[in-house]
Amino acid sequence: MEQENLKLLSDVNHTIIKFRGVYSEWSGRHGISYNEMLVLYTIRENSYCTQKQICENYLLPKQTIHNVIARMRKAGYLVCDESHNNGREKAFVLSQKGKAYAACFMESLDSMETRALETLGKEKLQALTQSVREYSMALYQALDEPR
Repeated sequence: MEQENLKLLSDVNHTIIKFRGVYSEWSGRHGISYNEMLVLYTIRENSYCTQKQICENYLLPKQTIHNVIARMRKAGYLVCDESHNNGREKAFVLSQKGKAYAACFMESLDSMETRALETLGKEKLQALTQSVREYSMALYQALDEPR
């Protein structure tokens, strides 16, 4: 591979890894796992979550998210929500205990993301999102192409 292309690909991969690392660091500072943060993040986004939703959104193994959801249910933070269930797929929402548990985490996360958005600006963040989305689709397409 050409050296310039190798550097470009390394730079983008390091950047994405560091980007995800910020969320991992935030989670650790708040005493929760990165995967638990993804469950809370998904609930913040959709008002509920399913195991399949989280696995597909973040490309995580089913067993990993199953274990996180099981721990959160056992702690009383998540309850099954029949209104969002889809066949065999169970949907979960925060219980009252879960809402109290998650409130300080999500306020902190909202604040961090809002400050970063204000620093970067909406237009740059939208352009970044579109570029990363296009790159991801190009990678998937290349993954399926025979060589």
